[in-house]
Amino acid sequence: MIPGDTPVLRAGRKKPVQSVRCASQKTPEIGAAAAARATRNGLTLFIPVPLQDRMARKWMCSTAADFALVGLNWLLIGAALVPLRALFPEVRLFEYKAGAPASLLGIAVLHAVLISLMGCVDGVQVERSDMRGQAGVIGKAVLWATIALCLSYGLQGASWATSGLFCGAGLLHFSALWTWRWQLARQDRLPQHSSDTRNVLIVGAGGVGRRVASYLEEHPEAGRTICGFLDNERPLGNGVIGRVSDLARLARTGFVDEVILAAPHDRELIQQVLRESRRLRLDLGIVPELFGCKPAERVERAGDLLVVSLHSERSPAAGLALKRVVDVMGAGLALTLLSPSLAVIAGLIKLGSPGPILYCAQRAGRKGRLFCCYKFRTMVSNADALKERLRQNNQRSGPFFKIAHDPRITRLGRFLRQYSLDELPQLWNVIKGDMSLVGPRPHPLDDVAAYEIEHLARLDVTPGITGLWQVTARRDPSFQRGMELDREYIRTWSLASDMRILARTFLAVVRGSGD
Repeated sequence: MIPGDTPVLRAGRKKPVQSVRCASQKTPEIGAAAAARATRNGLTLFIPVPLQDRMARKWMCSTAADFALVGLNWLLIGAALVPLRALFPEVRLFEYKAGAPASLLGIAVLHAVLISLMGCVDGVQVERSDMRGQAGVIGKAVLWATIALCLSYGLQGASWATSGLFCGAGLLHFSALWTWRWQLARQDRLPQHSSDTRNVLIVGAGGVGRRVASYLEEHPEAGRTICGFLDNERPLGNGVIGRVSDLARLARTGFVDEVILAAPHDRELIQQVLRESRRLRLDLGIVPELFGCKPAERVERAGDLLVVSLHSERSPAAGLALKRVVDVMGAGLALTLLSPSLAVIAGLIKLGSPGPILYCAQRAGRKGRLFCCYKFRTMVSNADALKERLRQNNQRSGPFFKIAHDPRITRLGRFLRQYSLDELPQLWNVIKGDMSLVGPRPHPLDDVAAYEIEHLARLDVTPGITGLWQVTARRDPSFQRGMELDREYIRTWSLASDMRILARTFLAVVRGSGD
């Protein structure tokens, strides 16, 4: 966007790439060093590969649902065995694990693990909408897991009745797991908007590229949104938004997660896109031209087209999931403990000056999505209208706006700002998932409108109530310094660093260092 223009961000939509002012074609390599360190980190040797992928949360939810269904089935079997033992005491089948529910739970966990492992080996590439393929994968996974379970217990001297019970449980598991996936496929066909949707650029606007785009548009369950095509030969328009040389700029402005090469024939072009994707930490897939031949091996598909992965970014998905747990628990606990203070502050604001208690403003969140950021009102009710008149007195460099002794701030507002109490309503933003406890601060839309291309990297992560800049250089007037600290936080992120920032924030709040 050009500074001074009206922001054109819309809720839930990306910023139009054509409206971003490009000061430099060079995009910084955010996080490449951290990625290299993560590869060498011995901890990754103990984390399953699916948990290091961008889609780890979906994989974790699916696996947890499978475990829950298998465990619930075994609990139902255990509950059914109790009355059956009383009615048919002579039947050996119903005597299995009588009075040992913990052992029955252990069987459930083992059965679930075996089914999950067998399913991963055979069906990791099966689309969720392919119910026939899903039935085959589930059937084979349950069959071989049950055979392994029967064999292991048979070698321990278990009777044939135990094997019969395991086989009955396997049939129950197959029914439950297939029904669950059928329900998920039905939900996928319904219109939905998810924050986990991946933005995709397709290199090549020929027939193959158009078929990939058409398939992804017709199958929202794939979780991908097409941002446009890059093509060096076809004219701009009809979905073609740039050339391959524009990849870095368009990837940043469009918050792209993945690039798909559609049947390229130029070796140099493939190498160029691969280098840029690695530098920008984007997933890269290639759709080869098979000239009508069907491959023998199973790989990821987009309809009848193959998508071969050339580069896949690994992300600390397990750590990010734990970060979200900490956010929800921390924000929930803080809101509960501080609720009397919040009520008192709300009453004082209402008595102190006319206007609403909360100030709700649009902010740019992760990937540029807009959300309503809540704060206690510390200014007069028409503060936004007065901002442009005071912009000539701005004491911060770059897009930041801050002036000392701002005449718009109320007397109570100065106290709230000094101790950062005006930020407390943002705990609700954390509960909703719009913000995190720690992260780059969300900027107003007129500040975002003045971003350069390289500044958009800070929108790759969820914004936070506090961050590295707040505890390191809060009074530093340099906009560029703030950006450098935000990029450093993203590059070196860890849960331990979040805990240190929260501790330093608490000390800063107690000292009343806000302004």
